[in-house]
Amino acid sequence: MEWLNYHHLLYFFLTAREGGLGPAAKILRVSHPTISTQIKLLEDRLGTALFEKRGRRLSLTEEGRVVYRYAEEIFGLGRELVDAVKGLPSDRPQVLTVGVSDVVPKLITRRLLAPIMQGGKFRIVCHEDVPERLLPQLAVHELDLVISDAPVPPSVAVKAYGHLLGSTGVVWAATPTMARSLRRGFPQSLTDVPVVLPTAATSLRRALDAWCEAKKVRPRVVAEAEDSALLKTFAESGWGAVAIPAAVLADVKSQFGLDSIGVADGVEERFYAITVERRLKHSGVIALLEAAPRLLEASKA
Repeated sequence: MEWLNYHHLLYFFLTAREGGLGPAAKILRVSHPTISTQIKLLEDRLGTALFEKRGRRLSLTEEGRVVYRYAEEIFGLGRELVDAVKGLPSDRPQVLTVGVSDVVPKLITRRLLAPIMQGGKFRIVCHEDVPERLLPQLAVHELDLVISDAPVPPSVAVKAYGHLLGSTGVVWAATPTMARSLRRGFPQSLTDVPVVLPTAATSLRRALDAWCEAKKVRPRVVAEAEDSALLKTFAESGWGAVAIPAAVLADVKSQFGLDSIGVADGVEERFYAITVERRLKHSGVIALLEAAPRLLEASKA
C-alpha cells in the first residue's frame, strides 16, 4: 500500500485554507521555505501541481481543489476521532457540495434542500453555474451532485447518471392588476400581452413555445433571461406576465406580489439530481431524492 505523508498534507491544507504561505507559517510557526518544501514533496508524491501563481497570489489548481476537499474531510475526521476518544460529543455536520444549474429557479433549489438542512446533520455548499462547467467538476468529485432541469446533455463527455427528482406544473403569473384582467378568456387573453420568458436554451422555454403554438396564443416577448429570479423581478415591476413552477406559487406571491393567471396545462418542469454513482452512497443525496417528489408534487398544478 502506498502511504501519504499527512504532515505534507497538513502544510498544504493550511496554506490553501488560510490563503497563502504567510498566514500558514504563523499558524505552524515555521518559515515560508519550510512550507514550500513540504508542499513540493506532496506534489512530487501525487505527481501533480496543487498550486499555481496568479500575480502575487497562490491559487489552487483543479487537482489542488480535489486534494483540498479530501484534506478537509481527513482533518475533520481527525478532530472527530480525538473528541470520540475523549468522550466528547461530536456535532460535526457532513458536507454536501451541490452544483446548481443556473436555470433552476432558486425557490425550487431552496425547497429541495430544505429537508436536509433540518437537524443540523449537513453543511451545504452550493455552486451555481452552467451544466457544461458543473459536470466536469462532478466527474472529479468536487461536487456530490448537480441539480438541473435536464439529464446529462450529450455534448458533455462525462459519465454520470440523472435521477429524476420530480416534476411540477407551470402557471402564468403577473401583478394583481394584470392577473385580474387576463384571467377572463385565458389563455387567449395572453395574445399580444407582454411576457418575460426564459431564454431559448432552456427546456421550459421550449415547452412554453410549444404550448403557445398549440393554444394559438401569440404573447409579445419583451424580455428574456436565464435567471428565473430576474424574470420574477421583471414581472413584479409590471413588465409582463411570467411562467413559474406551480410548486413555488405561494412563495412567489409572498416575495414578489404576483398572482396566478392560469395554468399552462400540459407544461411541466422536471428536475434531476445528477451524480457519478448509479447506486447512491452520500446520505445527503439519498435524503434529497427521497423528499423531492413529495415537495414538488405537493403544490403541483
